[in-house]
Amino acid sequence: MLKKKRSRTKTRKFFSNWQFHLSGNAKMFKQLQIAIKRLSPSWQACIPLATLVVLTWGYVAVAQDAPAASGPTTAELKVALDTLWVAIAAFLVFFMNAGFCMLETGFCREKNAVNVLAKNLIVFALSTIAFWAIGFGLMFSNGNGFIGISGGFFLSGADNSPATGDAYQGIFSSLNWTGVPLSAKFLFQLVFAGTAATIVSGAVAERIKFVDFLIFSVLLVGIAYPITGHWIWGGGWLAKMGFYDFAGSTVVHSVGGWAALMGAAFLGPRLGKYQDGQSYAMPGHNMSIATLGCLILWLGWFGFNPGSTMAADANAITHIALTTNMAGAVGGVVATTVAWLYLGKPDLSMIINGILAGLVAITASCAYVNVGSAFIIGLVAGVIVVFSVTFFDRIKIDDPVGATSVHLVCGVWGTLAVGLFSVGPDVYSWYTSGPAKGLLLGGGLTQVIPQVVGILSVGGITVLVSTIFWLALKSTLGIRVTPEEEVVGLDIGEHGMEAYSGFLKEARGSNIQAAGDRGISKPGNFTTGF
Repeated sequence: MLKKKRSRTKTRKFFSNWQFHLSGNAKMFKQLQIAIKRLSPSWQACIPLATLVVLTWGYVAVAQDAPAASGPTTAELKVALDTLWVAIAAFLVFFMNAGFCMLETGFCREKNAVNVLAKNLIVFALSTIAFWAIGFGLMFSNGNGFIGISGGFFLSGADNSPATGDAYQGIFSSLNWTGVPLSAKFLFQLVFAGTAATIVSGAVAERIKFVDFLIFSVLLVGIAYPITGHWIWGGGWLAKMGFYDFAGSTVVHSVGGWAALMGAAFLGPRLGKYQDGQSYAMPGHNMSIATLGCLILWLGWFGFNPGSTMAADANAITHIALTTNMAGAVGGVVATTVAWLYLGKPDLSMIINGILAGLVAITASCAYVNVGSAFIIGLVAGVIVVFSVTFFDRIKIDDPVGATSVHLVCGVWGTLAVGLFSVGPDVYSWYTSGPAKGLLLGGGLTQVIPQVVGILSVGGITVLVSTIFWLALKSTLGIRVTPEEEVVGLDIGEHGMEAYSGFLKEARGSNIQAAGDRGISKPGNFTTGF
């Protein structure tokens, strides 16, 4: 009993002491609160920061005593950084699809807005499937000088990427210069293939059947684009000849432009475009979203051109970004000036055309020229795009958004510019091999000749293959909507819906000859776009 009483007494003392300490701590905490409240707000803000510093120091002190953790090697870090850069660039190029949507829709009439949006949206989905199934293999697998024949369909076949050079063992030897996984290589090349198909959309807008455009896009991305792409980027005969196209003035833009030109020619002009020997402009319905589309494309070009390094080389990326931006900026300024003098007004569509013309023109040479040469390349592109738009209009090639002028004509000019302005190897750290010094820098015709051969050969085969595709579609399904559907609008005729529900449509078939009708302005106005 005595032991139990002593135990109870000790317990009471323990709880008594504990309560005393709690009471004391509570008093200290209250005093601390009062002291903190007396401080200025600036000093109060320093308290959490001081606490964080103390904790960090403590952690560092403990970490110094801990054994060093094993991390990735330098080679593994390089692969990771290169892959990250390639992925980001691919995302930027993919986002250009939004630019195409906005630009083409804005430059077309409101009764065809849904149709233009639908084409631009679905074309990349189809391109993904076609390029994965057949296009990538035909373009980049090992083969002869004309086509890849080693397989690679459905992204299959031997490959040990990211190994490079002699260490690479697989069927995609033409891509062994970039040290990223095969999936990254495919993703980046895919967004380029989708761009080529999207170029066609604008040139054939407002009168082509939806199903025919889809079929042609699959054929272009799955067959035509990979054939010429293999010649240049797949290690084919043009590459062996010394033809260079860094990011695709010919491979992407001219191929899309040639296909677009043939489509516009076989379709014929829109109803009411040419009457009594005169050309009537059919202005776009929303210049705001067209301008937004241009800005999105401009942004996307910083993935298109710098991303073609397919490596996180800071010097190369920044140089290419500078030449790209300079050409686009100069193209826009010069096109504005030329249009102002030639057409009488600083047409917004021509400003947009000029910016895109400069960007297309610099794409082939962006890594091979200095910023001064980029200025000249953009300047020439800004001039020729204005006269190209009016030229195609005079020969009655109806291109609602000027795709042939921007991509075909300026793509040809940009490809030729490699032979005129390239600085030659070993001037820049990333440019140890590539095109010879250009003609205007004292290099003679060494680089000009393969560039001209490439322009002509790629143009010839693309025209031939595109003509076969268009004629086959025309003779089987028919490629043009009925006159009634064209008058009412493809939104209703092809999709059964309106882009702007409740608004007055442009369709007034009885007044189609009237110059003042909506969508048809007086002669002399050249309102076109990309």
